Amino acid sequence: MTTGVASAGSRFAEAVQTLTPGYFALTMASGIISVGLELESIHWLSAILLAVCVVSYAVILVLNLVRLVRFRASMRDDFMHPGRAFGFFTFIAGTDVLGVRLGMAGWPAATAALLCLALLAWVVLGYVIPWTAVLGRAERPVVKDANGTWFIWCVASQSVAVAAATVEPLAGPDWRSWLAVLAVVAWSVGLILYAAVGIFVSLRLMTYPIRPEDLRPAYFVAMGAMAISVLAGARIVEMAGAPMVDATRGLVAGSSVVFWSFASWLFPVLIAAGWWRHLVHRVPLSYEPGLWSVIFPLGMYAVAGIYLGRADNLPVVTAIGRGELWVAVTAFLATFAGMLWHLWSTLVRPRSST
Repeated sequence: MTTGVASAGSRFAEAVQTLTPGYFALTMASGIISVGLELESIHWLSAILLAVCVVSYAVILVLNLVRLVRFRASMRDDFMHPGRAFGFFTFIAGTDVLGVRLGMAGWPAATAALLCLALLAWVVLGYVIPWTAVLGRAERPVVKDANGTWFIWCVASQSVAVAAATVEPLAGPDWRSWLAVLAVVAWSVGLILYAAVGIFVSLRLMTYPIRPEDLRPAYFVAMGAMAISVLAGARIVEMAGAPMVDATRGLVAGSSVVFWSFASWLFPVLIAAGWWRHLVHRVPLSYEPGLWSVIFPLGMYAVAGIYLGRADNLPVVTAIGRGELWVAVTAFLATFAGMLWHLWSTLVRPRSST
């Protein structure tokens, strides 16, 4: 019994030590699909996904705090690695997605509080991670480690814009103009970062050989980053009159349609990459934390389509978003079941032979 308990404890400690920085993508995925279901008035299922979003956020936050205390060297190594460090930006996006969904549930104070937390993390990590993982590295070239997780930096920026636009209608007059500035600035920064990251990731794909195992699920974030730019733009257009919003409303509205079109164009490309990886080269499809980086873009594309279609009276875009929402729900359930089985088989089921 003692040996079994010790073994279980060691397995848990190892799991915490090796926890991927991007696990908040689970919170992002469950939260955004819950938002989509709420927009479609499927309240019971949306509430279940909201519960998953809240629980996953709390659990992953605690695990990261434990990791910071007990396995600081491992976390520091992740901050220094360009292939893993950008996963920490999922904390910002997960915080904002949770805040937006709680706002829809009638908890605007929680939305505002989580926005403040996400904003602080966005400012700090937005400067720290590029330095520790890219600019401060002695090893060159760094571009060989660029991958789809770099796009999470863009997602984090756009999530701040969405959360700011969500809080703005409930804020006082003195705060509305500042929230408008924050939303437009975060949206703009996210777009510039998308262009920069796209260049680096494209250089990596064109300069170095592409192996099947290299095309990991995180590349789907390229589509998710574009989709959340659409949602952020649509929310900014709806904001009350403010100098920053009035100056950019036309640009933001038109750009959102263009970005939705590009996200739609990316969809077949990413599906083809998955086909090439798993069916042509037979890389096994099994659960890995990175799969949540596929589910979030699916859900975000659905919500962006629903919201943009309604805001701009584009029924075709709305219909596509609604159909995609059920694809996202199905993919979420399959991935969630895979995660539970993975946790059971790696942390719970193994027993000592003595």
